[in-house]
Amino acid sequence: MTEPVDDRATRHARRATATAHANIALIKYWGKADERLIIPRSSSLSLTLDGLSTTTTVTFGNDACDGADNGVADGARDEAGDGVADGADAAAADTDTAAPTSGDTLIIDGRRNEGTALQRVAKFMDLVRRMAGIDTPVRIVSRNTVPYGAGLASSASAFAALAAAGSRAAGLDLSPRGLSRLARRGSGSACRSVFGGLVQWHAGHDDESSYAEPVPCAMDLAIIVIAVSTGQKKLSSRSGMRRTVDTSPLYPAWIDAGERDMREALDAVARQDLEKLGEVSEANALGMHAAMIAARPAVLYWMPQTVAALHAVEAVRTSGLPAWSTMDAGPNVKVLTDAGHAQRVAQALRDRLPGCAVQVHRRGPGVVMENGYE
Repeated sequence: MTEPVDDRATRHARRATATAHANIALIKYWGKADERLIIPRSSSLSLTLDGLSTTTTVTFGNDACDGADNGVADGARDEAGDGVADGADAAAADTDTAAPTSGDTLIIDGRRNEGTALQRVAKFMDLVRRMAGIDTPVRIVSRNTVPYGAGLASSASAFAALAAAGSRAAGLDLSPRGLSRLARRGSGSACRSVFGGLVQWHAGHDDESSYAEPVPCAMDLAIIVIAVSTGQKKLSSRSGMRRTVDTSPLYPAWIDAGERDMREALDAVARQDLEKLGEVSEANALGMHAAMIAARPAVLYWMPQTVAALHAVEAVRTSGLPAWSTMDAGPNVKVLTDAGHAQRVAQALRDRLPGCAVQVHRRGPGVVMENGYE
């Protein structure tokens, strides 16, 4: 256990800033075995991306909220889907816990958030406060380049940045594994955004055994995002997960297949076999969505343009370019390829999908602190 921070932290504000990037899962996480601790039912494999990030500054201290609204747009809001408060795996999963510390302030992209959004983030920060042995208010200022609640992993980058900045501001010195475990308590996928490149999240069975770690990968992988819609989805990932786990007759089979998918994916990475990695990633994602659609009522995030995008990826692959689709809880389609072919694949997709924005993202870094520590 990390030693508590000096009591002076309760009298003087302490500040830290961290940036984290979104990740896209190739072998998916969908469904929790323990909702309070956010322990998944299966392990997952992801790629952290450049260009999709959250930068968060956390300030502890009794004066942390002084002048909190300086430079903030008028009008507070209560939006559970905003970045650090994304409903996907929010820290408020254990809603029967004590109320969060009063006096906290949450500012996202220049606007002050209250209500559910603030409560969720404050409950997560209560974990940090208990670890550090402090009980002072906190001010959180976060800026994002990731669209909220659209299946582009905004909660992953947001909670990874919040965990890193929050723990550092509180005086904690967590190991990479410890930081991954902490980020997981805010959003499951955030534990993977602590690290750069290819990352495996070990499902585990309790808080200590459920963590992420980097996977060596000699391939220069890239992800292309086909933005069908950047609007916030109507059904949160958290609700969609619960419904799928509880009602889909296909879900148990998908979980069983996922163990085999993970073994095959890791073997493909070790052998630098992009084609095999693409095949198993695409099958894993479509299997997840098949289980979701089979839920009662169906969990269907797809739009007509989603289907068109999936067909376009198949057509590009048939033409001879390496391209395999994957999808998370949203209508947007991501495409696995390598950096050497990424621009050609992206242009081929633009030609086939004139109404969609198509962006290339390469390997992104792990959490970076403002002082340059990574």
